[in-house]
Amino acid sequence: MLNMEHHWLPFTNNRLFREEPQIFARAEGVRYWTPEGQELLDASSGLFCCAAGHGRREIADAIHKQVLELDYTTHFQRAAPISFELAERLSGLLPEGLDRIFFGSSGSEAVDSAMKICLAYHRARGQGQRTRFVSRSWAYHGVNVGGTSLAGMVNNRRDFSGVTSDVVHMRHTWTEEQRFSRGEPETGVELAEDLEDICKTYGAETIAGVFVEPIAGSIGTVVPPKGYLKRLREIADKYGLLLIFDEVITGFGRTGSAFASQEFGVTPDIVTMAKALTNGTVPMSAVAVRTRIQKTIIDAAEGDRPEFFHGYTYSAHPVACAAALASLNIYRDEGLFERVKDFSPTFLDAVFGLRNLPHVADLRGYGMLAGIQLTPGEKPGLKGSIAQRLLFKEGLHIKATGDALIFAPSFTTTEDELAQMTDILRRVLVRGDL
Repeated sequence: MLNMEHHWLPFTNNRLFREEPQIFARAEGVRYWTPEGQELLDASSGLFCCAAGHGRREIADAIHKQVLELDYTTHFQRAAPISFELAERLSGLLPEGLDRIFFGSSGSEAVDSAMKICLAYHRARGQGQRTRFVSRSWAYHGVNVGGTSLAGMVNNRRDFSGVTSDVVHMRHTWTEEQRFSRGEPETGVELAEDLEDICKTYGAETIAGVFVEPIAGSIGTVVPPKGYLKRLREIADKYGLLLIFDEVITGFGRTGSAFASQEFGVTPDIVTMAKALTNGTVPMSAVAVRTRIQKTIIDAAEGDRPEFFHGYTYSAHPVACAAALASLNIYRDEGLFERVKDFSPTFLDAVFGLRNLPHVADLRGYGMLAGIQLTPGEKPGLKGSIAQRLLFKEGLHIKATGDALIFAPSFTTTEDELAQMTDILRRVLVRGDL
């Protein structure tokens, strides 16, 4: 019998969990198993991490080899060869010009690192008054102090206002007329003008950068309106702001391109990434910046001091680098990004086939990422919580945020497995006790 008293679970109702624990003991392919042997299909790639499926031997072998060769080295004034190899590989996947890579251990660390890079860049070019950031309502950018400040999901910020920094929020991009939009909605591009209004209201000269998720993932997959990201790029250029895309969820093929910035044809100044970088096997994140940003920071430093006073004990951990390289090899050798593009119509057909179910209020999706918005329950979030637990009992793992289910299976999912997933969703989303 497990003693559950000592582990304080994150983003969890710990009292409810102890009453009715849901535990995974094993995973392979697109399936989990509980300690009792119950099999569950994984409809969310773990937490959007395991894009190539679970239990990949190639990654395990690379990790094992690296542990025996060089298990750890600091990257403070020292380095491991494998970190340079990974940085070069990533620069080849990213949009042209985003070829300077800074490593961390989580998406939250990547976001905070990106914020510091913005501040350091503006200070280095003599505009140290640029200390304000712009984000969006409904945004999720991790849970460190910087990411909490950027958060537009109010529950992630509500209890921590004493530590948040100066952030102004634009409106989110979902509107009522977009309901059941497949792909990029036709309406809503004018919402990008919020950034222009903020620049005029607060003074563009005070703003360091604007953070957006190309597709707002954690709130329930809100796809940007056509032309929205392009307009943000134009406004950022007009006022000298850095445009940061948080691609922790959308990076590494989820949209059918390596990064959503490439899929939507808009190149930001900075990209954050994590999750599928190592196929979820070892914690790792990265921040990619334009060459001129790094050069400006380095050139402004004096003497032999570090040019950027920031980093983590596990920055570019050799074992994480090995896991990342093995993951990138799988994505390349199996053509998984291309498979997402090819499989997306089938996936979205399956998702939008749920449209007329009684508990479905909206459906949204792009690539192999979709949101299933549930009709309101007795109080916000209650129906989503109940649905997530019922789906577990029926054999499906899926992420729920509030009353939205986030459907994001691995890129190796077959048509038959997809049909099984949607069959389980259909069985639960017609239940009278939901």
